[in-house]
Amino acid sequence: MNCPCDSGRVYAKCCGPFHQGLAAETAEQLMRSRYSAFVLNLYDYLMKTWHTSTRPVSLADEEPVRWLGLKVKNTQSDLLHAEVEFIARYKIAGKAWKLHEKSCFVFEDNSWYYVDGDILES
Repeated sequence: MNCPCDSGRVYAKCCGPFHQGLAAETAEQLMRSRYSAFVLNLYDYLMKTWHTSTRPVSLADEEPVRWLGLKVKNTQSDLLHAEVEFIARYKIAGKAWKLHEKSCFVFEDNSWYYVDGDILES
């Protein structure tokens, strides 16, 4: 199966290992694996990789989303902080949407975590 993150790689060699417990080496890998987790409804993984300072209590009340594609536009990183700009396309109740976000990540305890993101105009 092709990976949902649109890397062009197969899931088992792309996001699959991260979903099975391998730590992402970069913030972009984490962001792609989180997108794939949204596609695959892997809510435990999403919660585990969300920084505790901004993590929601639950994702169970989210409206059903059909994810359509991901494009990573830019990545900037140092040893402890990173930003990944991306566009994710999706549908809710048959209506198409586009999420253009610059996500912030932090490296703590030998792992990258999603902190938050700024929505950008496309």
